[in-house]
Formats: sequence, structure tokens, C-alpha cells
Amino acid sequence: MTDLIERLRAIVGDKGLILDEEGKHPYLTDWRETYLGKALAIVRPATTEEVAAVVKLCAAERVAIVPQGGNTGMMGGGTPHEDGHEIVLSLNRMNRILDIDTIGYTMTVEAGVILKTIQETAAQNDRLFPLSLGAEGSCTIGGNLSTNAGGVQVLHYGNARQLVLGIEVVTPQGEVWNGLRALKKDNTGYDLRDLYLGAEGTLGIITKAVLKLWPKPKDVATAWIAVPSPEAAVELLSGAHAASEDNVTSCELMARQGIDFVLDHIPGSTDPLQEKYDWYVLLEWSSTRARRPGTNETGLAEKMEAYLGEAMEKGLVLDAALAQNESQARAFWAIRENHSEGQKREGPSIKHDISVSVSKIAGFMAEGVAAMKKALPDCRPVVFGHVGDGNLHFNCQSPSGWNKAQFMAYHHAISGPVYDLVVSHGGSISAEHGIGRLKVEDLAHYRSKVELDTMRAIKRALDPQNLMNPGKILQV
Repeated sequence: MTDLIERLRAIVGDKGLILDEEGKHPYLTDWRETYLGKALAIVRPATTEEVAAVVKLCAAERVAIVPQGGNTGMMGGGTPHEDGHEIVLSLNRMNRILDIDTIGYTMTVEAGVILKTIQETAAQNDRLFPLSLGAEGSCTIGGNLSTNAGGVQVLHYGNARQLVLGIEVVTPQGEVWNGLRALKKDNTGYDLRDLYLGAEGTLGIITKAVLKLWPKPKDVATAWIAVPSPEAAVELLSGAHAASEDNVTSCELMARQGIDFVLDHIPGSTDPLQEKYDWYVLLEWSSTRARRPGTNETGLAEKMEAYLGEAMEKGLVLDAALAQNESQARAFWAIRENHSEGQKREGPSIKHDISVSVSKIAGFMAEGVAAMKKALPDCRPVVFGHVGDGNLHFNCQSPSGWNKAQFMAYHHAISGPVYDLVVSHGGSISAEHGIGRLKVEDLAHYRSKVELDTMRAIKRALDPQNLMNPGKILQV
């Protein structure tokens, strides 16, 4: 094994190799601290050529590789196993923005670029990269693409799969596929790009990407809205598409429980409304058309205010606050984005990242909460998520004062009925977080034999030695 380490050092240099236990630790555990693995080494290549050389060496020595981006995932997909026979290949040194094409609306980046950096660089060039999620200050684009990340603007722009034109991939054999084509039309056989997007590093390692950009919004309206029920939230969204002239970019649903956790645990958080309500919607409209000064044009804020007034008369809105400036809008968004951190600080939780069609959200939620309470009457449901695209984080917080081991004993009793309901409503047990290690058995249970056999056939064909992130997504 000493020989392997030295050969890795020869490829990536001292800067690219972490061997001491203290230095390795941040790479060995996931954000939720569900897993704590071991690794022979943390290997941090600085170029695609170094990635390819590392993979080729590991393939020859039959050493498994766990690709890792920002290590912000929820499913343990970037965490090594406990046997210590794998290496973690971190892409955080590959963090360059290689090109910005403002005419063609694309940006070419390395996989280790932080998502927030991509957003800011696009904005500096009067462009928008719309992928936005709570971990954007630390997650990397390679991880986003490998998990097909979603976020808060999927209903308007699509998830990660829809935001990328081309990618570069290192195969499990250490070869490099250069698919960095900035083409919107390319019908030359199988779409290899889509094989790797969402594959969680089990088929190869994404090293670069050509991303789509959009015009930067010039007119944005954001409102924090109290609604009487999830049914009202769905109806409010349905009418908003026409009222905004198809400019709805985000629509988030939150229950009071999750907001209380944010207010309790995240310093600086303040409640946007004076009264407390059971359900809230965070609604945002945006347009690339700027309101012209000195004209009588109606901006999005005025249109939103009028729409919410009509909705209040119909009983769909109980109270609302419209952001008066960008700072207030960011404060609204901070409450939504800190839900996961608030839950983490409150104590253990069982998370369900699920999706159903938008029209079925309210019915599913009523049945789902009842199923949680039947399994554990004192549990605290925490429901929030992207009502605009049907993706809910349908989480279950432990009873107050319970420890993790005590609560996790109820994991199957709570999650089993929830997932059964999701499937009965025609939904998915994983909307945006992926499968990783956590949902391998769930995927095997809820997906059809045809789907699973096809996935395994693809895995065996591309990674016959099963060295690329083994044990994630599928047991092969």
C-alpha cells in the first residue's frame, strides 16, 4: 500500500494528497453526520489529466474510488465505506472558470467550482445561472451535476440536467471523454451526457461542464405569504402563472414548525409577519424586462400586490409581506434556506425528499402526516419544499429531548408508510437529493425489475470492476 501512496503522490504532488487522520476527517463524514468512513488517502487532483492518471492507477490496482465535490450531500453518496479500502477523490482543487460566452449564453467551468462563484460570475457579466439551493456557498458544480440537483427555481428553469450543454468525464478505465460541446442540438447517437448526470459518480467522474446562462432578471418581486392550507398554496400558485404573465420563478411551501426551528436556532432570523400561521408560501416572480423610469408601466411588484389582494378576497391568502428591497427579499429567502440547518440544530430527524404531481400535493400531505403520527404520535412533522415542481422535503423531527439512536429505531416504521404513499400517488422517493448509500434498499424495493436490471447492465458495462463509487445507488 505504501507503493500505491507514493505513486499517487507522483501524480498529484504533496498538495494533492492528505494522509493524516485529522486532515482526512472532513472528507470522511457527510453533512448530516450519518456516516463516518475510512479511506486510504484523500486525493486532490488539480487537472483532468491528473484525475485520469489517478483513476488509471486505481483501476490497475483494483482500488475503489469515491468521487467527492463539496461534500454537502444528504444521502452519503460522497462518503467512503468503513473498511478503509477506498480512496476519496476530491475535485476541490479543480476550481477554475475557463470561459464565459456572453453571446452564446454559456460558461465553461471545472467541476470543483463553488456554485455561488458561478452565480456571482454570471451576474457580473449581466447573466444568470439559475441553479440555487441552500448549500450554494459550499457545494460544487460537479456534485450538483452528479446528483442532478434541483433547488428553488426548477419550475421555471429546470433542474441541473436542463442547465448543462456538455460535460467532460473521466471513465472508470482512466480515459477522458471530451463532451464539452456547447450545442443545443446534437443527435449523434446515444446521449452519453445524460448517463453521467445524476449517476452520483458511479459511472465516471465529471471534470468539466459547459453550463447554460440566461439573461439577468431586471424586475423581481418577492412575497412572504400566510395561507390557510396546502390546498390554498397550490391554488395560489396555479393562478400566479397567468397573473405574472408566466414569470413565476419560485414557489416554496413551509409549515410553521420548520420556521420556528429557524427562528430558534439561526441568529438574526426574524418573523416576516406579526401573527403566527400554520402554512406559508414564499413566492417570487422575475422578468428580464426592466421597468422604464417615467412611464406608467406596471412592474411585477404592483402586479403581485394586486394578485395577492384578489387571492385574499377569495380566502387563499391570510396575510402577506412584499419585499420592499433586495435586502428584505434575502431575509425572506434566508428563512427558507436555513430550514435544514435549523432542523440539524434542533436534533435528529428522518428526511424524505419526495415528489408528487403538484395537483396531488395537498392530498398526499394529509395522508403522510397522519402516517407519521400513527408510527410515532409525538413526532414533529416538518414539511417544506418546492411546491412549484411537486418536490417536498417531508421530514420528521424527533420528539423533543430524544437522542439519535432512540429516534432512528423508528426509521423504517415512519419511512415505509411515507414511501408507500408516495408511490401510490405516482411519485418518486427521491426528487433531488439522489440515492447515495441511504436509499439503496428503498430504490431496490420501489423500482421495477426492468428498471433495476437496465441500471445494473449499464453499471457493469461501464464499470466492470465496480470500482467507481461502489455501493451507491445500486448493489451490483
